[in-house]
Amino acid sequence: MQRAPYASDPYRSAGRRVAEPPAPTRSEFQRDRDRIVHSTAFRRLVYKTQVFLNHEGDLFRTRLTHSLEVAQLGRSIGRSLGLDEDLIETIALAHDLGHTPFGHAGQDVLNDCMKPYGGFEHNLQSLRVVDSLEQRYAAFDGLNLCFESREGILKHCSKADALRLEAQEPQGVAHRFLHGGQPSLEAQLCNLADELAYSAHDVDDGVRSGLLTLEQLEDVPLVQHYLRETLAEYPALQGRRLLSETIRRMLSQQVYDVIDTTRAALAHAAPADADAVRKLPRLVRFSESMRTASAELKRFLFANLYRNPQVHDKRLRAEQVLRELFEHYLAHPDQLKLDVQGAVDHPRACADYIAGMTDRYALREHERLTGKRLLG
Repeated sequence: MQRAPYASDPYRSAGRRVAEPPAPTRSEFQRDRDRIVHSTAFRRLVYKTQVFLNHEGDLFRTRLTHSLEVAQLGRSIGRSLGLDEDLIETIALAHDLGHTPFGHAGQDVLNDCMKPYGGFEHNLQSLRVVDSLEQRYAAFDGLNLCFESREGILKHCSKADALRLEAQEPQGVAHRFLHGGQPSLEAQLCNLADELAYSAHDVDDGVRSGLLTLEQLEDVPLVQHYLRETLAEYPALQGRRLLSETIRRMLSQQVYDVIDTTRAALAHAAPADADAVRKLPRLVRFSESMRTASAELKRFLFANLYRNPQVHDKRLRAEQVLRELFEHYLAHPDQLKLDVQGAVDHPRACADYIAGMTDRYALREHERLTGKRLLG
């Protein structure tokens, strides 16, 4: 499909922080995507927790498979809307690069450890990874991504962090958090595709783990509708195939709802170009009825999966691992890896080092340093 006038145009990008000549065979957004795929932070996502710890089963989602699913959903929806698929894929593959080991448990404990030093937030850390922590190029730190890619990666930002970023980069990626406005349609879409992906795959992983049952899911209207629809067409279907078919139908309908609702919003707002999009309310969205149904599914998952006693017990152990690692490195800066030893901001270097760890490396390091084996 031809790129729509309101889509981001790689040949009219707001540019990179360090100017570079154009690539002869790739657009600017294709180049960004390739840099992310070749980064060390991207490779580490394969051993980072989504909900279930990496060692708990080969078929559970990881941060890497989640990012790939977000990219697939984003590209599919973006194609129907005439958006730039390469920018969508870039943002989707990069959006979790700053996530800690052990999922949100790691984010929360690092934020707690870093409260005296400015806090920790995984969206901000993802931007930090692509702006400075990756070390691959002779001419600059980080990956030197385009403004549009960086804008999409930073989907949340506190006022204090936005003020700090704005001071470093006036009119930059944090400007909208201080003065209102929206990011590109591609960034808006990735935000929603992230929500679509994790709700669907957490249902799948939750049942696979035995922590959720189909009987429980029948109480969730969004799942119930497609479960009954599937059984009406295939009365003998059961087990994994019944679950997979139900999730497939549910996810497809959510995708169609986003496409139809966004098309209507775009037709009404009629933005002339990508810059006009930034001055309008959020345009990529669910219908009201689907938004309500999706929010109810998220509430169910929070109560029955994310706060399940078995998941919560592992969360507490994971928090202990990372807290004790942080305390150790804070007290022993010489034991950080060589390229962050002697950093001016030592607490931030500790957080960078720990956030970059995979689940299994964090567990190995913790056991080596403390003699305790808390997980695995």
